[in-house]
Amino acid sequence: MSIIKDPGLAPEGARKINWVKRHMPVLRKLEAENSREQSFEGLKVAICLHLEAKTAYLAQVFARSGAEVAIAGSNPLSTQDAVAAALAEEGMNVFAVHGATEKKFKEHLRQVLKTEPDLIVDDGGDLVSIIHQEMPGLSKKIMGSAEETTTGLIRLRSMEKEGVLSFPAVAVNDAFCKHLFDNRHGTGQSVWDGIMRATNLVIAGKTVVVAGFGWCGKGVALRARGLGARVIVTEVDPVKALEAVMEGYEVRPLKEAAPLADLVITVAGVNRVVNREHYSYLKDGAMLANAGHFDVEIDKKDLYHYADSYTQAQPNVEEFILPGGKTLYLLAEGRLVNLAAADGHPAEIMDLSFALQFMALKYLKEKHKQLPFSLLSVPPEIDSEIARLKLQEMGVSIDTLMEEQKKYMESW
Repeated sequence: MSIIKDPGLAPEGARKINWVKRHMPVLRKLEAENSREQSFEGLKVAICLHLEAKTAYLAQVFARSGAEVAIAGSNPLSTQDAVAAALAEEGMNVFAVHGATEKKFKEHLRQVLKTEPDLIVDDGGDLVSIIHQEMPGLSKKIMGSAEETTTGLIRLRSMEKEGVLSFPAVAVNDAFCKHLFDNRHGTGQSVWDGIMRATNLVIAGKTVVVAGFGWCGKGVALRARGLGARVIVTEVDPVKALEAVMEGYEVRPLKEAAPLADLVITVAGVNRVVNREHYSYLKDGAMLANAGHFDVEIDKKDLYHYADSYTQAQPNVEEFILPGGKTLYLLAEGRLVNLAAADGHPAEIMDLSFALQFMALKYLKEKHKQLPFSLLSVPPEIDSEIARLKLQEMGVSIDTLMEEQKKYMESW
């Protein structure tokens, strides 16, 4: 059973999937190898990711490798109905509709889990969290999960610390081929794609405040600088703040940065980064956007209660009139702006991330009986193999160590 808004959109979705497939050579190679071997034959795979074309191709690779796939979106505003329809037409269990209410969105996640999966690809820890809170009996069947995001890893580490994690979980987000490229270059480009699509405004000459200087924040700040913006970074971590200073950024507390900001982008992984205290400091016409996984980094409840009125200025832009007449703009309802207002990371970047997800589930399938119920790193040989394949597809050659050099590096 699938929940599809309009089955007639399937041809459009298929075209989108074929386009990104052309630009995901590593995943294509994995598809060719594993479809011959039917590596996931007889297994059920549950996927919770932003349901757009690149995710759809990952789902196809699992299906063509023998898996029965059930998929839901990880954000109601990032689901593309045409893509969902294309997957449903291929026989997958699809539970996602663009613009679903919070209640419907949660129900879609539960429906994916009712298929009783063996393996899970998760985003934000949503599926794993529901299993442990509502369906603990399902844990016995699950071989393991692979987590896509920093936010999800925070939840998994908390579960591991409390001793409640009931199957192995692989921290895909911490792999080098994930955070070095996806979080930095993927987020850096796609966030600005979403902001510029939503606003159609120039970035050059504006003052941009980036709240959070993790890997995603680094990418957002770097691209803002490249677009000609003055960039101010806010942080709570002294090491990351020092790193931002050493990279030439201005670093200030948010209260000091807010009056200067034309645009504030939250990418901190924590709630209420921007709240009522800051709304009074922001200048007239300032824009707010979020690049964190959950829509809690900009406190929308505070903004709705504080504002005298609000309206839709244009698609993905809400206008808030504050006491005294000042206007603030919220982009994409405070959800992930790169997916809610655009198409997410470039296909070439997600080629790496989704190759990691595929290989992580293959690793769990083969090794789950030997693995502890804890959060595990991606094996370094998987990271290296994916990087090697990507370089190969790009036509880039590198050196190799001589036996003498290997012995030297292993000696003391």
